[in-house]
Amino acid sequence: MKEILLICMSAVLLTACDSHREFPDTAMKVGDILCTDGQVLPYASYKESNKKAVGVVFYLNRDSETEGKGYAVYLYDTAAEAFADSTGVNQGTSADVTALDGNANTFALFHTTDASSPLAKSVFDIWSYGQSAYIPSVAQMRLLYGVKADVNLSIGLCGGDLMSDNPDQCWYWTSTEAKGQQTVKAWLYSLASGAMQETPKLQAHKARPVITINY
Repeated sequence: MKEILLICMSAVLLTACDSHREFPDTAMKVGDILCTDGQVLPYASYKESNKKAVGVVFYLNRDSETEGKGYAVYLYDTAAEAFADSTGVNQGTSADVTALDGNANTFALFHTTDASSPLAKSVFDIWSYGQSAYIPSVAQMRLLYGVKADVNLSIGLCGGDLMSDNPDQCWYWTSTEAKGQQTVKAWLYSLASGAMQETPKLQAHKARPVITINY
């Protein structure tokens, strides 16, 4: 009888302990802050830290075939630059508007020998703290557009450049060339409406770099 009573009491105590146990939520979320040391923190935790923000999480990767844990958008726009300094050259992007391949596209733009990409160079120039920023593809811009409001909130809290709804300020280069016109055009993307516009590569437009989160 004593043994039964002890077992019952132990079960009650264990249940009581379990019911009051609190576990911290360590899962990465859209709107979290990417810091210069590679750590991702909720804004409240970031604010209490001495860390420096570099970007805001906008996508969580649940596909084992896609690179990284997710994507963060850089806090600031780049200056307006041309996609290419000359036309008539296929710069080697996939031209696939459904591919999450901005990193590979930017590498291709940077390493094309027959035409230079002022746009790609401007993004490479902002690399710091080991953060490898790149020009997002059309598909990656679509992901960013879908959560723009939440991401803008965190960007504003960190003092970054908000993604504008102004028709004159909402257009960004992607790293995706226009299929069938790769030698002369690439895609612009509107973060105000989600629209796309095939655009001559010699035009100067800003970009919003993204960073693949790896940890």
